Amino acid sequence: MLYRPYGSTGKNISAIGAGCMRFRTPMTPAIMDESAAILLRAYEKGVNYFDTAPIYCDDRSEDILGLAVREMKPGTFHVSSKSFAPDADTFRRNLEKSLARLGVPRIQFFHIWCLLSAADWEGRKSGGAVKAALRAKEEGLIEHLVFSTHMNGAETASVIGEGVFEGMTIGYSAINFPYRRTGVEAAGKAGIGVVTMNPLAGGVIPRHAERFNFIRGPADPDVVAAAIRFNISHPAITSALIGFSRAEEVDQAVAALDGFTPYDAAFVASIEKHIEEEFDGLCTGCGYCLPCPQDIPIPKYMDVYNLMVLEGRESVGPRLQWHWNLTAKDAERCNACGRCESECTQGLPIIERLRAIRSVAP
Repeated sequence: MLYRPYGSTGKNISAIGAGCMRFRTPMTPAIMDESAAILLRAYEKGVNYFDTAPIYCDDRSEDILGLAVREMKPGTFHVSSKSFAPDADTFRRNLEKSLARLGVPRIQFFHIWCLLSAADWEGRKSGGAVKAALRAKEEGLIEHLVFSTHMNGAETASVIGEGVFEGMTIGYSAINFPYRRTGVEAAGKAGIGVVTMNPLAGGVIPRHAERFNFIRGPADPDVVAAAIRFNISHPAITSALIGFSRAEEVDQAVAALDGFTPYDAAFVASIEKHIEEEFDGLCTGCGYCLPCPQDIPIPKYMDVYNLMVLEGRESVGPRLQWHWNLTAKDAERCNACGRCESECTQGLPIIERLRAIRSVAP
C-alpha cells in the first residue's frame, strides 16, 4: 500500500481509503457483521483511513465501523466522520453521538459536512458550528478539523483560503475533474490534505466500463484501476475513497496500486486532454457556461443529465436531491438566453438538457 502525508497533520494515510456508505441494506445484525468484516479485510490489506457519517446505510455506518475498529490495533488507523449541523448545540450532540457509536475517545478527522455554496459556509460560521468544532478540537475530541464540499472549484478555493481547515474531502473523478480541479489545486498550494470521494463516480465508471474505456492508459488493466490511478497521480491528492460493499472490491482497489508509481504531471495532463476530447456528448463540468444570468448552477444540472443518459430517468430525482440539494424547479429560471451554449467548449445543447431534466424529474 502507498501512504502519503495528510497535509501538515503529521499523519500518513493510505492512498486507498475505505468509504463506509455502500454496505448492503436493509441492515440486519448479520449484514452489520459482514460489513465490518469487509472493513477488516481492507485494514489487513493496508488501508488505514476509514470514512463514515451519520445517516449512511440506514444510519448504521458508524456502528459498523465501531465494530471493526474494536478489532484494530490502537494507533494504526484513522477515523473520519461528519456533521452538517449549522448550530453549535446540534453540532456538539452529533459529535458526541458519533464518538459513542464509534467507541473511540477522539475522531482524527471530523468534517464540517457537505458545503454546497458560499452562503452555506457563511451559515456554518454564523450558526456556531465552526466555533463548536474548534472548541471540541481544543478539548481533544477532534484531532483535525476538515470539511467536505460539493462546491465548484473557485468557491472551494475561497474556503481553503480562510485557513480554518487542515484538509478536505471533495468529489473528484475522471469524469468530473474540470469542475473541481481549481479547488484541488488550491488545497495543494495551501498544503492541506485532500481525500477524494467518488473516484469511481459512485460506481458509474465500473458499471459502464465499455463507455468509459477511453480513460485507460496503456498500462491500466481496467477502468477501475485507471480511475483510481488518475486520482492518485494528482500531486495534491492524498487518498481516494472507495465505497466497499464486497471483499472482492477491496482486493481490486488495492491491486490497482500494487507496484504503481504515480504518473508524472505531463502524463496526467495528456490523460485529462484525452478525456475531455473523448467524452462523447457528456458534460465534462468545466464550468465555462458560468455565470448564468439566472444564477442556475448549470454544471450540476449537466451532471444530472449525464447520469440520466447512463443510468436512466429514475436516477434524476435522487441525484438532484441527495447529491446536489436541488430540484428540477430550480432549472425553471432558464429563459433560454443562450449565453451558456455560446460559451460551452463542447457545443452542448444545454437549454434542451435543462428542459429534459424538468420533464422527467419527480
